[in-house]
Amino acid sequence: MRQSLRALALALATTALAGGALPAAAQQAVPAAVQACVACHGAEGISQMPGVPSLAGQPEGFLQWQLVFFRNGVRHNPVMEPIAGALKDDDIRVAAGFFAKKPPAPLSSAAVDGDAVYQAGLKLVRANRCAACHKDDFSGGQAAGRLAGQREEYLLKALRDYKAGARTGGGVAQMADVVYPLGDEDLKTLAHTMALWRPGS
Repeated sequence: MRQSLRALALALATTALAGGALPAAAQQAVPAAVQACVACHGAEGISQMPGVPSLAGQPEGFLQWQLVFFRNGVRHNPVMEPIAGALKDDDIRVAAGFFAKKPPAPLSSAAVDGDAVYQAGLKLVRANRCAACHKDDFSGGQAAGRLAGQREEYLLKALRDYKAGARTGGGVAQMADVVYPLGDEDLKTLAHTMALWRPGS
């Protein structure tokens, strides 16, 4: 059942690409190692699909490690595992470099001054020293991903997965220490604040 689900997911991603996710001219400009990625993550690495993270502007090392984790079965996702499983080391370097060089998703224009959840999230961010790994501007670095401007529902899933032990890989010990004492409402608050992050907050 799991194998058939993986095959179906890979077929859907391939069909989305072939069916017009990218114009023909744009497909030629995208490295072969990246063409399966843009069907879900967007031609510029900015996701328009719920539950799918934006990759643009992510640290190159972070992207490389995540692809290796998917390829080796350390991280689990029915779409990503078969795609990453087909990648060679050079493909991973090309794909990571391609998205790392893209401008990150623009920060949300939603107002945050009167947003009580955002303000509560700032307190959690400071109390848990999130910037120690993800940097003051939450652009990420090395094994720590970019959080600023990421999709809120994806951030929440990642936090829940770390808390449940369902997500492993680089930085897992630090993330488990941070999220284990937090309740689900705290995780929702953190995801909301990171998705709307404003420099200087």
